[in-house]
Amino acid sequence: MRLPSSLQDLANSEAVRFLRRPKSIARILEGVFSLVIFSSLLTDGYQNKTDSSQLHCIFNSNHTACSFAVGAGMLSFLSCLVFLALDAREVHMVSPHLKMVFRLLDIILAVLWTIIWFMGFCFLAGQWHHSSSKELLLGSASAKAALTFAFFSIFVWISQAYLSCQDLRSDIPVPYKRSLDESGVVLTTLSPLSTSSSVNLPISGPSSLTYSSSALPPSMTVPKGPRLAMMPDS
Repeated sequence: MRLPSSLQDLANSEAVRFLRRPKSIARILEGVFSLVIFSSLLTDGYQNKTDSSQLHCIFNSNHTACSFAVGAGMLSFLSCLVFLALDAREVHMVSPHLKMVFRLLDIILAVLWTIIWFMGFCFLAGQWHHSSSKELLLGSASAKAALTFAFFSIFVWISQAYLSCQDLRSDIPVPYKRSLDESGVVLTTLSPLSTSSSVNLPISGPSSLTYSSSALPPSMTVPKGPRLAMMPDS
């Protein structure tokens, strides 16, 4: 099946290739899961019981549980958007130190959100276990959705931390790598001189220094004058 040229250009565009990266897919999943968690609790997280008109949290009437899930979901969603935008600008980071700081911050944040969602899932599951769904008119589906996506968020953030560690390992410079590369360049540039061609330098010595008067300029040539002969005394 052949796609039209416009669709092929779209599939090969930089934006589509960026979104198809494993880190981008993980961030999108994290954002979607966080969005489902806090939106479901904002809409149906507070319900009134059958015998009262006062609103209560669906997690065992514990307002701390609903506030924690809504706050963590919103912060996680915003952090995913911010780091997704930073990933798009990562290619424009020239400084290696800045890139390393960004990767370390990404790893720390991924580990932190893994711990937060693990503790949050355990806390919400315990509160839901002690709550009575028969006393609530609505909201059980929202509570189950929040629990489900909080559980899945743990593994997505673990994969995010793993991918960030892989990127950090690939960016760590080896101390002797550059020197070996430079010496390799020098050897490759000097090796043809020593193998393919031989340089024969003339052996210079005192006996080999010969000067020709024809090679000297006229100003340095000394004209020969008449020789004087000594006559013996009679």
